[in-house]
Amino acid sequence: MKRLKSGPELKMPEMKVPPFLKDLYWDLRDRRLLPLVGLAIVAIIAAPFLLGGDSQENQSPPPTATTAIASEAGSEASSLTVVAAKPGLRQYSKRLAHRKPTDPFKQRYTAPPSGQGPELNPETSSESEGSSSTSSEGSSPAPSPSEPSRSPSAPESTPNESSGKGGGGSGNPSQMKLYAFAINVKIIRVEGGESKSKPDTSTRQKVMPTTPLPGEKAPVVTYMGVGKGAKSALLMVSNNVKSIYGDAKCLSGTDTCQLLEVEPGLPETFVYGDNGARYKVNVLKIEPVYTGHT
Repeated sequence: MKRLKSGPELKMPEMKVPPFLKDLYWDLRDRRLLPLVGLAIVAIIAAPFLLGGDSQENQSPPPTATTAIASEAGSEASSLTVVAAKPGLRQYSKRLAHRKPTDPFKQRYTAPPSGQGPELNPETSSESEGSSSTSSEGSSPAPSPSEPSRSPSAPESTPNESSGKGGGGSGNPSQMKLYAFAINVKIIRVEGGESKSKPDTSTRQKVMPTTPLPGEKAPVVTYMGVGKGAKSALLMVSNNVKSIYGDAKCLSGTDTCQLLEVEPGLPETFVYGDNGARYKVNVLKIEPVYTGHT
């Protein structure tokens, strides 16, 4: 049976969906998220209507006659509370009338610190400053008859300090005494070669640091100080030393030792110079020596 054509056929327009929408739709469908997306859209659309209804219900009732009267009374009361400020006493000349001006560059206090004598009133001390009885700063007042003539602020001097023993120490307790470690050393010198000459022996007392030994003409070693705990002496070896014999500890140097740590009672022998002279150095004692004060 043939279909009769009654008129032209109508064709629906084809809608092209963007590719990213297709991908989004299929991704949501595969992950079963389409229902959740639909609920979210419905909630977004319904939220304004739900919130609008609550706001209408929560609106305040229309004002009545009593509330209007109360609001008018409150406005009148607030306008009456705004008054001009009347502060108290503000002029410094009246506030400070009972006080007297003082010169900040003028000496006011001449008494010793509290606990060593009676305290002076600032006003009385400033008035008595022009008189001849004022003393210099740091001096103590005149002692009473019941007190000894010695000033209470004067420190007691010890016999060592007054006599100047120990390097002339002073009696001022604020000064710091300085000490250095010195050594007593015995040096035996023997000439090199085949000649057997009599050895030259010398003993030096209280040799201070940076002192060449046995002397400046032949500085075989130089005393530099003490080691840890002040139990050993540090000797810097000269470049003219050919060889070293002994049990000392070498602290610096590769081919030849440059710094030795020598303990008292352990002699060390050094071969010095081209003639091969031998110097036997024996540290006898290490002791602190007073060098002065600050």
